[in-house]
Amino acid sequence: MSTIHWVEARPCTARWHSESGLPLPRRVVVADDRMRADVAFRLACEGTALLWRGDFHNARQLLRAMDRRVGRGAPGAARTPAETFRLQRRYRAHRARVLGKLIVLLEDHTLALRRAPDVRRACDEAYGVADGPVAVALTELLGVVSARQWREKGVHVPALEARIHPHYGVFAPTRSEYVDLVARAPMPGGGGVRTAFDLGTGTGVLAAVLARRGVERVVATDVSARARACAADNVRRLGLGRTVRVTGPGLYPEGRARLVVCNPPWIPGRPASDLDLGVYDAGGGMLRGFLDGLAGRLEPGGEGWLVLSDLAERLGLRSREALLTAVEAAGLRVVDRMDTRPRHPRVRDGVRGSDDPLRAVRAAEVTSLWRLAVV
Repeated sequence: MSTIHWVEARPCTARWHSESGLPLPRRVVVADDRMRADVAFRLACEGTALLWRGDFHNARQLLRAMDRRVGRGAPGAARTPAETFRLQRRYRAHRARVLGKLIVLLEDHTLALRRAPDVRRACDEAYGVADGPVAVALTELLGVVSARQWREKGVHVPALEARIHPHYGVFAPTRSEYVDLVARAPMPGGGGVRTAFDLGTGTGVLAAVLARRGVERVVATDVSARARACAADNVRRLGLGRTVRVTGPGLYPEGRARLVVCNPPWIPGRPASDLDLGVYDAGGGMLRGFLDGLAGRLEPGGEGWLVLSDLAERLGLRSREALLTAVEAAGLRVVDRMDTRPRHPRVRDGVRGSDDPLRAVRAAEVTSLWRLAVV
C-alpha cells in the first residue's frame, strides 16, 4: 500500500490513491490560503505535494493559477501531425503531474475544508467503500464530482430518444454521430437479427440501440468491471434487461451471432491509466482481437460492424492500408462503409480557429462504420 507522510503538529500518514496513475509524492508539505501561486508552482515542479488545508474555493483558484503557469510551456504545431500529437500528449502528462501535486485529504470520503461540497456519494461511487484517510489529487477529486453530475444528469442520445448515464471511469457517449451510424446501418440480409454481440460495450449505448432496433438478444461484453456495472445500470433504466445481457471480461462471449458490433478505442497507443482505456488501444490489440476472432463467431450470412474514426490515420499512427490488410488477413471482406463527420465541440472550435495545434486534423476527421463479412 502506498502511503504519504507529512508533519502537522505531529507526524501524520494517509493512503495515497490515484486513478490516473500519478506517482506517490516524494515529499508533502501543508499549504493553505497564504500559499502564493508562484511558490506552489515551483514546489509542484520540484515534485513536492501540497496538502491543502485552506478554503476549498481558494484551492480551485490556486489550481487555475498553476494551470496558467503550466500553459506557458504548451507546445505548438510540429512538423507532422504525429509529432504534434506526441508533443501534446507529453505536455498533457506533464500538466497532470504538476497539477496533481495539489492534494486533499478524504476522511471516510468527507472533505473537511471550508466551503467544501459534500463529496461522499461521488467518492463512494468512484472508489467504493471508504477505508480510512486517503489522499487524492484535487484534480482527480474534481473529476470524480463532475462524473457524479454526469451520472445523475445523463447524456441525451438522439438515436435512443433517451438518456445514457455514464459512471465514473466509463467513456461517455457524448459523440452521438457514431451511435447514429449503428442506428442507421442496414441489418445483415435486410431482415431481423436474433442474436448480436456488442464488444467493448462501455455504457451499453450501442447494445441499447441494437435492442431498440429489434434484435431479440444482445450480449454486451467489456473488460472493465466499472463498464459492465454501468452498462447493466443503463440497460435496467431503459427497460431492456430481458434483451441485453452484460458479461465479461473476455472480448467475445460464447457462441455465434448474426451481427457483431465493435467500437474500439480509436488511438493505437499505450494508455497511461485505466481512465485512458476508452481512448487508447495499446498496440491496436482490441482492434486486432475483434478482426481475428470475427470469422469464427459469425453465423452464416452475418456481418461485423467496425465503428472507427480515421483520426489515427490523419495523425500518422495507423495507415488505411494497414487496416485493410488486417481485414483481409482475418479472412474478411468489406461489404460497405458508411461515413459521418464529427459534431463535437472540439471540431466546432477548430473550425473557428482555436489554439489547438491539431484543429485542422480534428476538423477533417471522418468516423466510419465498416460492414465486414467472411470471405
